[in-house]
Amino acid sequence: MAESWFPVPAGSGFPLENLPYGVFSASDGAHIGVAIGDVIFDVHAASRAGLFSDSTLSDALRAASLNELLGLGRKAWADVRSRLQELLASSSPIASEDRANFIVSRDSARMVMPFEVRDYVDFYSSLEHATNLGKIMRPGTEPLLPNWRRLPVGYHGRAGTVVVDGTPVVRPRGQIKQENGEPEFAPTAMLDIELEVGFVTGRGNALGEPVPIDRAREHIFGLVLVNDWSARDIQAWEYQPLGPFLGKSFATSISAWVVTLDALEPYRTAPPKQDPAPLPYLHAAQDWNYDIALEIALRTEKMRGESAEGEVISRSNFKYLYWSMAQQLAHATSNGATISPGDLFASGTISGPDAASYGSLIELTWRGTKPLKLASGEERRFLEDGDEVTLTGYCEAAGKPRIGFGEVRGKILPPR
Repeated sequence: MAESWFPVPAGSGFPLENLPYGVFSASDGAHIGVAIGDVIFDVHAASRAGLFSDSTLSDALRAASLNELLGLGRKAWADVRSRLQELLASSSPIASEDRANFIVSRDSARMVMPFEVRDYVDFYSSLEHATNLGKIMRPGTEPLLPNWRRLPVGYHGRAGTVVVDGTPVVRPRGQIKQENGEPEFAPTAMLDIELEVGFVTGRGNALGEPVPIDRAREHIFGLVLVNDWSARDIQAWEYQPLGPFLGKSFATSISAWVVTLDALEPYRTAPPKQDPAPLPYLHAAQDWNYDIALEIALRTEKMRGESAEGEVISRSNFKYLYWSMAQQLAHATSNGATISPGDLFASGTISGPDAASYGSLIELTWRGTKPLKLASGEERRFLEDGDEVTLTGYCEAAGKPRIGFGEVRGKILPPR
């Protein structure tokens, strides 16, 4: 493990090998920073102090979001990462008496959106999740539709309602089909979560020029945790024939920290076997799955009143994903569609092979027919007002650095 001049507590997910990027609010505007241990290294301030000699990089690091850096491409990302590790290493060129000028407490920092989301796509790439939903929604039939094993199914969401960790979520209203077959405009009674991981793109492509799968790494900067909130009853009425719309577009939460692909390299792993074999444009020469442990914790109003911590209700892993992010990107651009710095591509709900690893309440409660029994004595079929959901993610293995994603939290507020 690499040593830093700033002490990194044992078990921290933010060692020198990670350095995820975020943006925090400072007295003179938004600053780019990287997390290390319990603090943020103020990259904006370091750039202003002349610690990055390349003027283009220096300007990008003093921007109010990561988008300029994203647009510079992989070589620039590698150069910045290398320089940051040099600045934070125990042999740092920063004088000991100056180091405090670049340190901000993570506990006191107000994090903002790390990048401007230019476009947002949500996939449906977990075999276990798609199978479960098929069984729930179409019992007695083949759970997967014929195209599911042939391509990464997805839809375009609302970039404007992607929000950062800690942003409250207002219970949405919409048309809901009643028992008499008629719709009623009402607050959702089936508010759900979706445990996802998303990737953020950097340099884009020209219109009409697809991104080949084996060049995906040139365009993918890093990963964030994603909670794509869902109103299942609104979605059930509206989604035919064109798919999700208002039941999904009211809020999508992401973590404040973007973990780079370089930091995740020690945790690259083989994907599940794909049968039938994908078409050639979706065949990757290298593995694109990563061993990222994921958890969902639920904290109710009652738990808060009793000063109790949230209860973990699911444990899953990004490595279960059937369609990889490289396949998702190659497919999304296969018709010549463009990508831009700051585009967000979410994985879709990530469920594992058993009930304890399902990534949504519709699966965990089998559409409300098997309510969750919580340690507080409460039950949940779907989310209630006052409930707070926290998603966490991390990579961990003996002899390797622990790589953390932080968390993405959201509390449910009553409808307006």
